[in-house]
Amino acid sequence: MFKKILYPTDFSDVAHKALDFIICLKDAGAKEIVVLHVIDKGNFDAIARYATKDILEIEKNLKEGALAEIRPIEEKLQKKGFKVKVIVSRAIPVMEILRVEEEENVSAIVIGSHGMSNIAEMFLGSVSEKIIRRAKTPVLVIR
Repeated sequence: MFKKILYPTDFSDVAHKALDFIICLKDAGAKEIVVLHVIDKGNFDAIARYATKDILEIEKNLKEGALAEIRPIEEKLQKKGFKVKVIVSRAIPVMEILRVEEEENVSAIVIGSHGMSNIAEMFLGSVSEKIIRRAKTPVLVIR
């Protein structure tokens, strides 16, 4: 049914629950997982405006930190028998998730219902809500 799954993560508790759900999809035929972490371009640009350090160094550190957090996820999925592709990028999260959905030709997106910024999402609308509205493939939202 869902052979290739896109798993966008911000490393929140809800994102980890989504990972547990993805593992359950192995028995339903899931074979490949694309793990995506997006460094929010808007937040990054705000940091860059006031940064006293080299902006390229900051971006490098953010990517290295994200990859360090993804490693255990990647290993956990591989141990369960999934083929795993990891993508870390700097972009607008919704746009990047939709771009990767299309580029990777995934059969489903599994995403947490909310990320680390719960309060902001109540006022601005969540990434998961925007993905539900705009994705071309099924979106499984995990609470």
